[in-house]
Amino acid sequence: MEPIYGAILDKGEKYYTYLQKVFDAIGNRQTEYNWLITDCECYPKSPETERLFSQEYCLLSGDELTDIIKKEDFQWIWAVMSGFKKDIPFEEIMKHPLPHANEYEGFWKNPLSIQHPLATVEIVPWDSTLTLVLSDDKSIVDAYMAAFPLSHDLAKYNKQI
Repeated sequence: MEPIYGAILDKGEKYYTYLQKVFDAIGNRQTEYNWLITDCECYPKSPETERLFSQEYCLLSGDELTDIIKKEDFQWIWAVMSGFKKDIPFEEIMKHPLPHANEYEGFWKNPLSIQHPLATVEIVPWDSTLTLVLSDDKSIVDAYMAAFPLSHDLAKYNKQI
């Protein structure tokens, strides 16, 4: 099993989470994945986008998610955005429980873990107060932390709480 790396950003931003800044920070690598978005509370202005994210879950390609955010970079309060390699079929993804933001205690425990067993990256807007980025690809987490110098290594953060 691959180790999971993580970052937490809980200061330095006026509001959390605006995905365009996150995508820019990770070099737009979100386009390399398909995304299962669950446990979502966000405030887009577009009724179509609001309907999409008000469902129990939605599955989008990285390009579709990027297009939505380019049109309207709205505030995310809660969500679990699970990223999957593009060769993993939707049917396989849905054989597992849907991830939840507030109910998942694994964010705050070491070793770090991603909720969905098939996901390789996770972006979590948490109660409009912080953002978590987890991945088995250290370069994604490193890029995020370099772009947000007030962020912390999540495993080190967990040792302090």
